[in-house]
Amino acid sequence: MAPSRDFYDTLGVARDVSADDLQRAYRKLARTYHPDINKDPGAEERFKDISEAYDVLSDPEQRRRYDSFGPDFRQVPPDVDPQTWARARAGGGRRPRRRNGPAADARTQSGGFSDIDLETMFGGMFGGRGAGGFGPIPGADQEAEIELTVEEAYTGGRRTITLAGTDDRRTLDVTIPPGVTDGQRIRLSGQGGRGGDRAAPGDLFLVVRLAPHPRYRVNGRDLTVTLPLAPWEAALSASVAVDTPGGEAKVQVPAGTSSGRRLRLKGRGLPNPRGRPGDLYAEARIMVPARLSDEERRLFEQLAAVSTFNPRSRP
Repeated sequence: MAPSRDFYDTLGVARDVSADDLQRAYRKLARTYHPDINKDPGAEERFKDISEAYDVLSDPEQRRRYDSFGPDFRQVPPDVDPQTWARARAGGGRRPRRRNGPAADARTQSGGFSDIDLETMFGGMFGGRGAGGFGPIPGADQEAEIELTVEEAYTGGRRTITLAGTDDRRTLDVTIPPGVTDGQRIRLSGQGGRGGDRAAPGDLFLVVRLAPHPRYRVNGRDLTVTLPLAPWEAALSASVAVDTPGGEAKVQVPAGTSSGRRLRLKGRGLPNPRGRPGDLYAEARIMVPARLSDEERRLFEQLAAVSTFNPRSRP
């Protein structure tokens, strides 16, 4: 007998996959190998393997037992400790006989699937049995991009979007959570492709794209803004106002600051509902007057005469 395939490998997912990502992986594979669509000789068997893997991993209790006992999980009595089982297997102990009934392997002795097992595995996800012996095809998940300003990403809010598909045009009200980042996906449950024969529709995922901003540069949740400074502010120290998406903030410029120095304002970047917010970095840029008054020129000439500072000397 060929060794059992790992259910996670069958669905092409990691062992720590979330329930949502597990469902997306299953739907994608199910649409590819559903026998009503794919006429390859091996598609039906592949479809059954995919459905069996999803049936187990989508059930929290079965997934826990599968993670604990591996392919033997159906044979292990409910009260067996995983570590005890592992020690018994390592010591060459005999495996318990396979039990019959609902917990037994879905495959019959003839290698096929019984009617009750087909209904259990495929009926819930595909909405019942179809004319061809297999359930309706679930709706496809879809993606669309939504462009936001940095300010919208910071505060969140409501947006109305219009989606123009091949067969319909829809207008949706979308809630933008505060602190979304570029590339993040916003899930709209049930707003994806339509399912066949009354099957459940897929989900719509809005991929966030942050529009270029005239003031802020974005890196994840961190923001960088240019901080113009007068020569005396950079040389002598100053407290300078900085615009942030959350309002004005003050930054203390240390004495001796040169252009390019980044001053960190902790937590003033994009918010994070589940953790630490991003930071805002004020990047110093020393500016000089385009035109000098007579008095300014005199003072700069006096500074040049007495200063020994050489910005081009190597340290």
